[in-house]
Amino acid sequence: MRTTLDIPDETYRKLKIKAATEGQSIRQIALRGIERELSPFQAQPGRKKFQIPVISSTQPGTLHLTNEEIDDMSRSRRPARP
Repeated sequence: MRTTLDIPDETYRKLKIKAATEGQSIRQIALRGIERELSPFQAQPGRKKFQIPVISSTQPGTLHLTNEEIDDMSRSRRPARP
């Protein structure tokens, strides 16, 4: 499908430079950005990736932790108590 976009001059200039630097077309760069925007599962820049489980335990299931214990674990990144 074809469409027309009005892109500000400065943005278009940056887009052309990026495409030339990467050896790609403006179309390829634009489609990559559109696909990234439409994909809810791709990591977004600036977001932290969490390793599952977020709080490890020697006995998976319910952990009874206080807010203070959770704060301590998130600061020190040490495993949870069993």
